[in-house]
Amino acid sequence: MNIKVKHLGDVQFSIESRGHTLYCDQPQDSGGYDEAMTPPEIFLGALGACAAFYAVAHLKRHNLPFDGTTVEALAEKLKSPARLGEIVLRVASPAALNETQQLSLGQSVARCILHNTLTHPPVITTEIVSQPSPELVAA
Repeated sequence: MNIKVKHLGDVQFSIESRGHTLYCDQPQDSGGYDEAMTPPEIFLGALGACAAFYAVAHLKRHNLPFDGTTVEALAEKLKSPARLGEIVLRVASPAALNETQQLSLGQSVARCILHNTLTHPPVITTEIVSQPSPELVAA
């Protein structure tokens, strides 16, 4: 996977991959224009979408109703260091599930690649590459 993030101005960014683009901004009280989600909201949205994908696949595999499945991702921001605290994924199934089916669905959702990434954190390496813009080099 390759994601490219470009600064658009102030605190706004585009996030691009495979010809698709998302935008990122900050609320007005953080110096933004509130025209797009913040990075933590995009992160939670991605986790929720991943969980929903696994939930729908599970329901389909078990011939249960799946249209209208929703996932709500909830978290609070914590400080020192800045991060998201406990994350709750609230999966709403359109199917009436018994206790065994609920447990099985929960196990499927927990297999989501992003859930696994959070519970088995990757090594994150930061590489700094200096790329002066042509107008700065010419000055």
